Amino acid sequence: MFISGGINALRQAEGHAEAAKPLLDKTVGKQPESLPDQVPTDPVTLVRIDAAVKLVGGSLLAIGKLPRLSSLMLLGSLVPTTLAAHSFWEEKDSGRRQEQQIQFTKNLGLAGGLLLAAADTEGKPSVGWRARHAVRDASKQVQDTAESVQRTAGKTAGKASKKVGKAGKQAGALTGKAGKVTGKASKSVESVLSR
Repeated sequence: MFISGGINALRQAEGHAEAAKPLLDKTVGKQPESLPDQVPTDPVTLVRIDAAVKLVGGSLLAIGKLPRLSSLMLLGSLVPTTLAAHSFWEEKDSGRRQEQQIQFTKNLGLAGGLLLAAADTEGKPSVGWRARHAVRDASKQVQDTAESVQRTAGKTAGKASKKVGKAGKQAGALTGKAGKVTGKASKSVESVLSR
């Protein structure tokens, strides 16, 4: 539908421009100088741009390339087109009003489908879900690392305490041996002196 609509708009750009002119007059108004120079305000140029968006977006969506982006492109094209071409609330004739209301409602349904296509992640988790889980995983990893550092520090402190205890025992043993040697030397000196 979008591709054929784009082709039709290119073939009949002037006719589509006449339908778009009232909407442009309301939105842009009599002050087109308020827009940057790069933004076209000519209805025929805008119809051609809209047609190109429909052709490109419709083709990309049809072949399954960049479906989210192409859906958003088509949605951006569909809204002004619907407002310009199917403003049923402005129709005086009840038959024409009903016809335009049907077309408006049809385009509203297409807009809903495009919104679904734009939000579809093709079974992959959304960016929000991935971000929440990345934060949770990073937090868990930091917590695990902190616990590992605490365990390692505890083990290292325990080993150091054992080594200090062992060194204390060795120092005590050496002190005891030194005391025995000193005691023997003292007895030897006494026995020499007493002779």
